[in-house]
Amino acid sequence: MIRLSTLLAAVALAGTAFAAQPHPAARAGAGAGAVAAIVAPPPQQPPAPTPVRKPFLRPELTLTSELVSFGDLLSGLSSDAAATPGFRAPALGETGTIQVSRIMEAARAAGIIRDASDIESHGFAQVIVTRAARRLMASDLEAAVKTGLQERFGVDARALALAIDGGAPAIAIEPELTGDVTVLDLGYDARSRRVQARLIVPGSAAMRLKPIRITGQMVDTIEVVVPRRSIARGETLSAADVIVERRPRDGQATELIGDAKAAVDKVARRALTVGMPLRVGDVQREEIVGKGDLVTIVYEAPGLLISMRGKSGEAGAMGDVITITNPQSKRVLQGTVSGPGRVSVKSSAIGRVASAP
Repeated sequence: MIRLSTLLAAVALAGTAFAAQPHPAARAGAGAGAVAAIVAPPPQQPPAPTPVRKPFLRPELTLTSELVSFGDLLSGLSSDAAATPGFRAPALGETGTIQVSRIMEAARAAGIIRDASDIESHGFAQVIVTRAARRLMASDLEAAVKTGLQERFGVDARALALAIDGGAPAIAIEPELTGDVTVLDLGYDARSRRVQARLIVPGSAAMRLKPIRITGQMVDTIEVVVPRRSIARGETLSAADVIVERRPRDGQATELIGDAKAAVDKVARRALTVGMPLRVGDVQREEIVGKGDLVTIVYEAPGLLISMRGKSGEAGAMGDVITITNPQSKRVLQGTVSGPGRVSVKSSAIGRVASAP
């Protein structure tokens, strides 16, 4: 009994001593904690709040839809607010305006803003709204009528043009429609060449409600050369500057140029307007010898070459026959312009050239 009690007491004392000893890791942790408390930086301040950017008005926009949403007018709205319709767009191809005061009022009514200060308007008084559209040209209508004449009446109208009564109407359709104009109904009088047609573009809601109705006459045409851009006086025309078109024969001026080769590499004698048919007198070959220029007169024959200085009596382009004068003898010869500042004389003039001092 004595030994057992003594053993239990020893175990109790040993456990107490073990529990009282700090663990090495605990001591190290305590030391590290003390150092950290000394060198730790002061607590950071919370970041300043980012200012909320106000939605701002767009001063001008182009739409393809029938409605103007608030997202079209205002940048920076939520997706739900941006999708909310606010106004009806102008008709196809038309431009309209919306007063900023009306936009503010409508946005408040829709619950998008509380007052005008919630929107940055940049001082604009109105927003310009354009409805995108594809505009049909007279050539589009003419092509449809010609196709209809060929398919329905067997008329080859390639050499004819359509003169629409009162001129071609202004027609705007949905911009995404790229198909050709087609004929719904077509009437044709072979004797008078009068036509009447009802036309549409497949898929167009605007034309489905109101198809195009035209009347006119097929007339004879001629090929003419027209400038594709404005040409200044003295400018040389290139192949890219002109195009050949068919125009109604009646009402056209005389001496029109019908072949592009007759205009290319020629110099404009006056300012030329885009789309205005060229006349023969509108262009000329480029002059490489000017009137009064000093030139080299050249005569070449087998085993013989004679050259001398002379003065041109008139301007000339390549291949033109002009007069030239020997400044010393004052004799006048005729020669052909063969290059810049160069005139060649014929063999019949050799006597005069050789005898010239």
